[in-house]
Amino acid sequence: MGGMRPRSLALLLLPLAFGACMDPADRRPGLRLSGEVVEEGGGDWSFTRDHREIAIETRTPWLIPHSVTIVCAAKDGRFFVGARKPESKRWVANVDRDPDVRLKIDGRVYEQRLASLDDPSDLEAAKAAYAAKYGWPETPPEERPPMRYFEVVPRS
Repeated sequence: MGGMRPRSLALLLLPLAFGACMDPADRRPGLRLSGEVVEEGGGDWSFTRDHREIAIETRTPWLIPHSVTIVCAAKDGRFFVGARKPESKRWVANVDRDPDVRLKIDGRVYEQRLASLDDPSDLEAAKAAYAAKYGWPETPPEERPPMRYFEVVPRS
């Protein structure tokens, strides 16, 4: 029988998917983030206050880029990202396995690392940053879905 089998075709197209850039939009996930990769970052993230959402790229267990849009907040020199209902988010599971991420903000891509926040004082700092930016209560009502926060730190 002529033609390629679906499995063979998939193996040929897989390398294209790894290198392809497809940014996420709203609730639609993407692949590798497009944009100018900049060396700066890890310093003053206050410019992010003008951005309601940013894009984050993580790596799946199969090393395929996975990107989504997320909310972020910066305060007192610290930069935080968060996930509502984190147990249902693939990007959070990817970060738990590999904390190196790429963040796209205003067309620029920053290669960073996420540190999970567990210390109560760090969590309070993140909640305060989100409250200041989005008007969220620092102590959310019990009926609100759980939130998990990370701090954006430089890769070492």
